[in-house]
Parts: sequence; structure tokens; C-alpha cells
Amino acid sequence: MIRSVFHNTFLRNTTTFTETAINNAGHYHKSILPQNSMFLLTRAFTIHASRMQSANATISGKEPDVIHQIPEDLFYLHHPKPVRHEIIESKAPLDSKALENIDINPDLHRQPVTWSDKIAFYTVKTLRIPTDWLFKKKYIHRAVMLETVAAVPGMVGATIRHLRSLRKLQHDGGWIDHLLHEAENERMHLMTWMRISQPTWWERSLITLVQGGFYNMFFMLYLISPRTAHRVVGYLEEEAIVSYNSFLKEIDNGNIENSKNVPDIAIDYWNLDKNSATLRDVVLAVRADEATHRDTNHHFADRILVGHEDLREDIKRAFENHDKTKKMAGLTNEAPEKWKWSK
Repeated sequence: MIRSVFHNTFLRNTTTFTETAINNAGHYHKSILPQNSMFLLTRAFTIHASRMQSANATISGKEPDVIHQIPEDLFYLHHPKPVRHEIIESKAPLDSKALENIDINPDLHRQPVTWSDKIAFYTVKTLRIPTDWLFKKKYIHRAVMLETVAAVPGMVGATIRHLRSLRKLQHDGGWIDHLLHEAENERMHLMTWMRISQPTWWERSLITLVQGGFYNMFFMLYLISPRTAHRVVGYLEEEAIVSYNSFLKEIDNGNIENSKNVPDIAIDYWNLDKNSATLRDVVLAVRADEATHRDTNHHFADRILVGHEDLREDIKRAFENHDKTKKMAGLTNEAPEKWKWSK
């Protein structure tokens, strides 16, 4: 009897609720996330009613509506998170001053010491030459190309380390999540720039060719020498910061309009002040992310070099000592001279 009452009462509203939930999910509405007990209850009713409806349709010979066959686990929406703690921990929306106050050390440079470092450094410097020639001061279009490539290394590294972890039946040492987060962060950069600019057909074609070539080359490099691969990414991020510094100068000099037409995806992702957010704020936020990836990948390369890849014990010790900063090889004052950074 309870099932009959449930069927008659809730089945009529199933389609409307499901379509509303899907529509809201596309706009990152947190109200439908499974943090609310009422949502959980309604979701359970919706899924159960949907299954009953699909079963009835199958029995009657009708083709079931695929919208009502969404697996329950897909209702747990993933909301991309930024990488910098200053942005994550900020309770108030970030304005230009707050973004400028993020300490990223934009002039930091990791000195190439080993042969692996030098190969990585000069490879990146060589790759910058055609990029500068092609895009010159078209910084928004350069950013689209840059982020298309920048989103590759994290995914490649995570994939290879994931397979190695499975193959060797051991923990990966805490790298996979960080690498996937890096890849997602770079993808969010691209999604932002794609909403600001409209790449031409030849730029889209070039992006496809460059991404395909870079993915395969980086995959092979990571298989041969993960240390060199991470060092390449570290130097790529250093060059990205240089490009974004130039981007900021062009905006400050009035050569590029500091538009207030900031995409909602950027305001939501970096917690920007929607009333005052500008293109310059987006550049500052992206540059801060690139600084994080610079430090992280140089650190990963250092850990491989010294043969201590497992992050877990070091992170645990850092938290126990209440000091989460400056624990990277090559960044501490106690580090050997040859591993220090330079300005």
C-alpha cells in the first residue's frame, strides 16, 4: 500500500524535478548538492520513482526515457576547486588588491644544475621562440594556446603513476591527486579564456596539432625520465608567469582593455568579486595558479632526484610542526646551495 501511495504521489513530479536538477547542476547551483537532507530524501524518491517508471515503460513495450536512468552516483556533482589556499580559504570575494597581495615570487627561477635540468631549460626556451613569433602581443590568444598545452602534463603524469601504482601494488606516495588537480586547474584556465576570446579556425587547427604532438612527446618523456618531465613543466610555468606579467603590463598601459565582462565561470571558480571583477583580476588569479604549478613541479623533480618520492611522511611531519610553508627542496634556507632558487 505504501508503494502504491508513493507511486501515485511522486511519480507525477519526477520528470519536472529531474529536469530542474539537471538544469541547475549545469550552473553550479549549490542548493542541489547532496549536503541538504531534504535533497537526499527527494533524490531517493526521484531515483526510485524513475526506476519504477522505466520498469513500467519496459513492461509496456515502450522505450524508457534515458533521462530517468541516471545512476545515483552521478547526482554527486563535482565542483572544481582552485589550487591556492589564499583563494580557497578566503571567506570574502577577492578584489584586485587581494589578488595582488598573493605572494607568488614572480621572478623566481630554478637554476639548471644537472644535465636533466639543462635539457629541460633549453628545450622550453627553444619552444618559446616560435610562440613569441606567432602570437606576439596577442596575449589572450596566446593564453588559449598556452593552457591547451599546460593541461596535458598533469593528466599524463597522473595516468602513468596510476598505472605504476597498480602494476607494483603499492601506494603512489600522494602525487596522483595533485597532478589531476593541476590538470583540472589548467583546464579551468582554458574554459575561462575560451569565454573571453573567440579563436579563429586556424588557431583551433593549430591547437589540435600542438596538443596532439605535445601529448605524445610528453608521454614518452615521462616514461623515460619523470624527473626531466617535471622540470620541463616547472620551466614552462616560469615562462607562463613571464607571459602573464607582460599581459598585465599591456593592460596597465592601456593597450588591452581592462574589460569588466568577466565570465561567470571565472567569478565562481576564483571567488572573484562579481561587482568589480575585471580582466586584470582574471590574469592575476591565473598567474597565481601558474606560480603554484611552477613550485610543485620543480619540487617533484627534486624529490625524484634525491630518491624520496613519498610525500606522506613529510607532509605529516610538516603539519605536526605547524609549518606548512617552505618545506620544498630547493626553497629552504637549509637546502644545499646548488638546489636553491635565484631571482
